[in-house]
Amino acid sequence: MSSELPESSVPPPTGADEPASAPTRRTFIATTAVGGAVVAGGVIGGTLLLDDDVAAAEAPPESRVSLTVNGTRRTVTVDNRTSLLDLLREHFGLTGSKKGCNAGACGACTVLVDGRRVNSCLTLAVRLEGAEVTTIEGLAEGDELHPLQKAFIEQDAFQCGYCTPGQIMSGVGCIKEGHTDSPEEIREWMSGNICRCGCYVKIVRAVEQTAGRK
Repeated sequence: MSSELPESSVPPPTGADEPASAPTRRTFIATTAVGGAVVAGGVIGGTLLLDDDVAAAEAPPESRVSLTVNGTRRTVTVDNRTSLLDLLREHFGLTGSKKGCNAGACGACTVLVDGRRVNSCLTLAVRLEGAEVTTIEGLAEGDELHPLQKAFIEQDAFQCGYCTPGQIMSGVGCIKEGHTDSPEEIREWMSGNICRCGCYVKIVRAVEQTAGRK
């Protein structure tokens, strides 16, 4: 007669093969809540963040800047990465300054800052606290065009016109700086402004004409 017990009489094994107990309702709710928070918010450095925390962490730094544009004092809070060009075009609606290369190579975005010409695409707006900015929209006095604007018309110094605002602003700066003693000097000091239509001869004549009137 066999001494082995029937299979049904053998006690179940203990240890790793023992089935885990079913989660309680409280455990299920707590786990679900934490998982949902991680999905909706995020984890930074092991710390659970909710939606407001994530938004604050991802928000770019901003600064408040006050400057005078075409004689009008303006104050605005902007992303610290905002260029003067984008400030003028997107915040103030002054679209005369053109975005060409957006890398400081074409001069289409040239404006005057405290009387000096700059590439507005390379100039950070937050660095201009208290500055005076003049754009193409601010050159005329009412209905009276600036002498260089008149000269551009008289000399037909533009074709497509895209570069014209930057050319005029650079020309105004060139005249103020006194770099107009010869066509060669004008070309040298206006060399940062590119005209795809090739109107350089007429542009130089317009600058010469305006400089001769002063």
